[in-house]
Amino acid sequence: MLRITELRLPLGHAPEDLRTAILARAGIHTTQLQHFRIARRSHDARKRHAIQLVYTIDAEIDGATSLPATPDTTWRPPVTHAPPGTPRPIVIGTGPCGLFAALALSQMGLPPLILDRGKPVRERTKDTWALWRRGILTPESNVQFGEGGAGTFSDGKLYSQIKDRLHHGRKVLEDFVTAGAPEEILWLSKPHIGTFRLVQVVESLRARIEAMGGEYRWQSRVERLTLAPDRHVTGVTLSTGEHIPARHVVLAIGHSARDTFAALHAQGVSMDAKPLSIGVRIEHPQGLIDRARFGPAAGNPTLGAADYKLVHHASNGRSVYSFCMCPGGTVVAAASEPGRLVTNGMSQYSRAERNANAALVVSLTPADFPDASPLGGMEFQRHWEERAFAAGGRDYRAPAQTVGDFLAGRPSTSLGSVTPSYKPGVTPTSLADCLPDYAVAALREALPAFGKQIMGFDAAEAVMTGVETRTSSPLRIGRGAEFVSLNTPGLYPAGEGAGYAGGILSAAVDGIRVAEALACAAVGVEVPVERRWRGGEVQGWG
Repeated sequence: MLRITELRLPLGHAPEDLRTAILARAGIHTTQLQHFRIARRSHDARKRHAIQLVYTIDAEIDGATSLPATPDTTWRPPVTHAPPGTPRPIVIGTGPCGLFAALALSQMGLPPLILDRGKPVRERTKDTWALWRRGILTPESNVQFGEGGAGTFSDGKLYSQIKDRLHHGRKVLEDFVTAGAPEEILWLSKPHIGTFRLVQVVESLRARIEAMGGEYRWQSRVERLTLAPDRHVTGVTLSTGEHIPARHVVLAIGHSARDTFAALHAQGVSMDAKPLSIGVRIEHPQGLIDRARFGPAAGNPTLGAADYKLVHHASNGRSVYSFCMCPGGTVVAAASEPGRLVTNGMSQYSRAERNANAALVVSLTPADFPDASPLGGMEFQRHWEERAFAAGGRDYRAPAQTVGDFLAGRPSTSLGSVTPSYKPGVTPTSLADCLPDYAVAALREALPAFGKQIMGFDAAEAVMTGVETRTSSPLRIGRGAEFVSLNTPGLYPAGEGAGYAGGILSAAVDGIRVAEALACAAVGVEVPVERRWRGGEVQGWG
């Protein structure tokens, strides 16, 4: 197969136009083109009245041509079969990182024991709906905890900005398709699955892992590690007191396992506070965003619901940016601790809900945390989540405010034409009581700036709901080049919770890379240089 890039056609082009463009670009006769497939499709909407579709094509061509070969994206694990008797590893957590670590380990002949404090995804869904519909929180089974992790109740975005030299991201997408995800995620530039489809995909991946010998144990919260005198992991102890021996443990606990963070810190596991962000969810009519982004092409089914990505550098030195934008979605209750309130965004595959929503968050550094310990960011999050819980009425209703009232510095007593989607409901109030003063000031400066980029973004009746605190892990658990904890051999910190990913795809990729390193250690071979972790790598946000 040969690759053709940057093939541009107008939006709404006829199907046969693509073949014609391929022939023209390759300089070949129609009989020479045996077969072609779309490797990638994006759109260029910089000129809203002349939107173009941009294709990357893989083609099978008879005869000589100067086109480059299609890259080989086959996953080639460093271990193909572990010897019989190799000790079984443990994977803690079944979010994207833990799920793909378990899958990769199983494919390399090391089917793990997978522990999760929560429940299987369908039982977990019932508990999550209980919070959304009735304001009843189950601390061990909610948006944050349970099979599939926090990404299950999200937009299901499957793109990031990670450097993926070994094509692990392609493996993730192909595994998702095998598990029932739509095939288009292999070629759309910004693929997504949506919550309901993710439930089925997660169950299918679990079945694959179990068929290869992996074992799941639910409602099994790890209380602490068991360590040898040299600090090497010898196993884990559950909250029930049960001890499970293991020499290799993947720590894929997600960004909200605060009690586990505290337990690891108490055991001396190397970790540091890291930068994070705090802010709100903002909602607009999806049609407003579509018209601002696509002009006359708004509503075109090929383009779908429009998204956006915004950044503003405020005069007080803070960066304000949009995060986890959910076209045609809803704002959801994402609390995991009693007496604390958290928001997140979610979309179904159709992205057909009335509102667009996104987090608008303000950057922080560990210097902003009153507590200078590695757990300082976690306690900072808790403080503002408690303030939001109180402002909402102490029953998991969320504090909400119109943009007009927020900019004017007055509490909202009612809301306007934009109906907030958050369930179990909102309380009109002042969001300034739920955020640090510098975050309020930065948001008030950023909103009019964003209104210049997207007409109507700062409209008075747009609604904001607080608070958004879980954009990333509040700490990083240190690891070396072979993905092992800096001071606890046998422990493999991984994914978003350990501070090495953000979003479904980058977390899944990190899980695969950690699994490869663990498999090398388990069979006694060195991790290949090209598969080592480089501490300066940029982890993408999906």
